[in-house]
Amino acid sequence: MIPGRLRANLEHEFRQSLLAKVGLVLLIGILCMAVFAPLLATHDPTRTGHFDENGNSYPPIGTEYTTQIGEDGEFVDAEVEATSEHILGTNNIGQDVFSRLVYGARTSLLVGLLGTGLAVAIGVPFGLVAGYYGGRVDDAMMRVADVMLAFPSLVLALALIGVFGTAGIRVPDPIVHAGFAEGMPRSTAIPGTVTIVVALVTWVWFARVARGEALSVRNEEYVKAARSIGASDWTILRKHVLPNSLTPVIVLATIQVAFIILLESSLSYLGFSGTTLSWGYEIQQGQDYLRTRWWIATIPGIGIVLAVISVNLLGDWFRDALDPNIEGEGR
Repeated sequence: MIPGRLRANLEHEFRQSLLAKVGLVLLIGILCMAVFAPLLATHDPTRTGHFDENGNSYPPIGTEYTTQIGEDGEFVDAEVEATSEHILGTNNIGQDVFSRLVYGARTSLLVGLLGTGLAVAIGVPFGLVAGYYGGRVDDAMMRVADVMLAFPSLVLALALIGVFGTAGIRVPDPIVHAGFAEGMPRSTAIPGTVTIVVALVTWVWFARVARGEALSVRNEEYVKAARSIGASDWTILRKHVLPNSLTPVIVLATIQVAFIILLESSLSYLGFSGTTLSWGYEIQQGQDYLRTRWWIATIPGIGIVLAVISVNLLGDWFRDALDPNIEGEGR
């Protein structure tokens, strides 16, 4: 249940901010793509062989490109035109780009949301305990966090994947099993290792933020009053320190979703995702065809950009609404 004052701040900032509206519309669109991917996809995203009669990939609707085909023992120029059957064209192995785009949204958002949730679950309790107790406990726990911060995120992620390998978790797709989308993949592969790895890479940011909030909250009068009447440390942390430390954690969580989407795309591009239905994997597959079949890599790249922008715009909205000391766009 959102407190009344917080809800009022969010509504006020949303009414005043055009960017917040744009971000929300973009994110809702991407979420719908991810959730209803089997209904929106026009073809099985894993099926290959969608070529024209000469074995060429289709371009997106409204475009065409020139290629060479063999004719009577010689190569001649030929125009390859788009088809309404594949609105965003097909890739180098004849897979429908639009279908892979909507399924790629599912992978990126799942990793982004699950990875952020796991990072919050690890980092926030860690930071609250360190900040609340302070002293040697704080020093020891924060040195662990400093060691994690010493490694670049992508390098650390690659090292952890090298240790744990790449494993995906197959989850049955309820829409397909209910019979609403015949011919689509019957399960979704969640990159399990990547989700855990991105959480292990990013939890430290939540720990640092939660620690800073706990250091200030522990000296407030209501905490001293709770301690004076015999409340346990666990009760004080759960009922007083945690609720009053959530504002910066919420703002950071929205930003981290965007960062994890980028990190997952980077790992997919390098071949460590554990699934081929990923925007980063699509960019890697299309990088050798940028001059002739630009859409293979460009369209999933646009998907990444729009997802990251939408999440960051919502993060700005939350920041402006939750922090009265910041002059947001609407103010």
